[in-house]
Amino acid sequence: MSTQVTEMPDVAASQTPSHNGTLNWVGMNRIALPMKVRDSRIGERDVNAFVQTYVNLSNPTVKGIHMSRLYLLLTQFAEQDVLSAASLRTFLSHMLDSHEDISTQASLHFEFEYLIKQPALKSQFAGWKSYPSSIKATLKDGEVDIELAVNVPYSSTCPCSAALARQLIQQEFHADFAGRDTLSREEVEAWIRSDKGTFATPHSQRSIAKIWVRLDKNTQDFPVTELIAVIEGALKTPVQTAVKREDEQEFARLNGSNLMFCEDAARRLKNALNEHNTYSDFWLRVEHLESLHAHDAVAIATKGIENGYSPLLNR
Repeated sequence: MSTQVTEMPDVAASQTPSHNGTLNWVGMNRIALPMKVRDSRIGERDVNAFVQTYVNLSNPTVKGIHMSRLYLLLTQFAEQDVLSAASLRTFLSHMLDSHEDISTQASLHFEFEYLIKQPALKSQFAGWKSYPSSIKATLKDGEVDIELAVNVPYSSTCPCSAALARQLIQQEFHADFAGRDTLSREEVEAWIRSDKGTFATPHSQRSIAKIWVRLDKNTQDFPVTELIAVIEGALKTPVQTAVKREDEQEFARLNGSNLMFCEDAARRLKNALNEHNTYSDFWLRVEHLESLHAHDAVAIATKGIENGYSPLLNR
């Protein structure tokens, strides 16, 4: 008995589009992949990523791209290679090779939670902290552009609120010791340690710094840990993981020593990022998730170079 082999139809290859035209990007979103990322400071790190993969459709008479080719190339890359700036440049070329005569541009976008074990401020303990991160790479006109983004949470205490609280404390102190010309050091210290010492407190809130940087063309590995360290070093009040009383006290000291509006935070970050040649350009957005207001305070800044990042409200 003979078995008839029937060739399966390929509509994308055999049919022409009902309306001709080029398309900027066609591809897939939220492809789940376990991957290894090569960090410039700590080496390889396992992440669970969601990936977007795209090519343009530059041939107006072709009905569709080869999505299965892109997916299989991507899964093979995740299984066999480590994600680095260098490997991305090579892989983007492979993506275009798989779409010869159809596409002239390729783009990839990776999103993942990046875990770093951070030490406590004073005690001997440590804990894991998660930083939402993104990597975007685009091949166009033979040039590869690679961007890195991280979201860093921190604490912000309002300078205006701190000044108003100090005034109230001063007034309470004056009222409690009215009519007395002299006080002993012990009396003053006891008053400060009592509840009267916090008769009024400034408002503070969890805040978030969202940073995109464009990497230098010679970058080989991703400076994820380095970028996070630059941001937290500039702001000086990163949220904590393991906290004992001595850590909480140090956190309170850091907040009191680094009072900042969202404008202050944005300027700190802009100055810090300008000092690093690894990042050829940057875009930043800081959000203070207000505890006083029902709305948030936001500041945005870019490096400000020609043909660089536009000061968009969001990216």
